[in-house]
Amino acid sequence: MDKFQNFSLDGVFLFGKFSYENARKTAVKCEFFTTDSDEDELVDSYLKSCYNCLFRRWSKESFECLKLK
Repeated sequence: MDKFQNFSLDGVFLFGKFSYENARKTAVKCEFFTTDSDEDELVDSYLKSCYNCLFRRWSKESFECLKLK
């Protein structure tokens, strides 16, 4: 499985803001994953999740991964 298959070509997560299982599976395979140091920014109870990554930026519908740019 390609670790970035869950992202568009411009780095946007394809499953939106509430696909916790996909965000977790993707983060486990990502060598760039770094937990956000601001605890207020952690949104998933499972720590290793793209939703908790320092390199994600939220958008209206989803988030983009800054490491994929």
